Amino acid sequence: MKILIVDDDRKLCRLVADYLEPMGYDVDAAHNGSEGLEMVREGDYEAVILDVMMPQMDGFEVLKRLREESDIPVIMLTARGEETDRIVGLEMGADDYLPKTFSSRELLARLRAVTRRYEKSKRHKASQDENGRLVFGDLQIDQKARMVQLGAKPLNLTPIEYDLLTCLARSAGRVLSRDQLLDAVAGRDYEVFDRSVDVHISSLRRKLGEAPRNPKYIQTVRSAGYMFKGSEHQET
Repeated sequence: MKILIVDDDRKLCRLVADYLEPMGYDVDAAHNGSEGLEMVREGDYEAVILDVMMPQMDGFEVLKRLREESDIPVIMLTARGEETDRIVGLEMGADDYLPKTFSSRELLARLRAVTRRYEKSKRHKASQDENGRLVFGDLQIDQKARMVQLGAKPLNLTPIEYDLLTCLARSAGRVLSRDQLLDAVAGRDYEVFDRSVDVHISSLRRKLGEAPRNPKYIQTVRSAGYMFKGSEHQET
């Protein structure tokens, strides 16, 4: 499995490679954002470990450009460990995050998690693509094109936001727990620490223009999970 680490800390890159390579990973390193983007475009990588704090082009800008052309799994590294960095990264399409004080075993566990999710998610999406559209009033989900439209406005959703919305919509009126949602969109069982679904749901709600106290589509069910409550449901 080919992995790319994008970080200007050469010592850290070497330490990560020294740990992962005996585990069966082929690890390459890029030491700035531009180099990292070019290597992703040219290489057949299965995941990217991306540092937030880099000179010239930071990790958020790299992630933004990467998500315009790829849904490759990305784990963000945050030196400061601030919640804001984690939320911004997840909302921009990162799959997971780690503080730079991470242990090697935790990095390996999360790397295995995001790559396993990516492979099984692709198979899950392929089966969904055979279906038609989900329509809830002004909200339309085109499963073949993987596009969502609210009224006349197309919504710019990240891959996991789209999958969460589709999963909820296909189970309209039924409460889905966080673990059920994560397992459904990923096609696998998540590790207990992989709990970013609330951040993705929050971002999805903003893009849907949801009123926090009276959401039209995605309702929080206390101590249970989330439920899609759209009406006028039809599938074509």
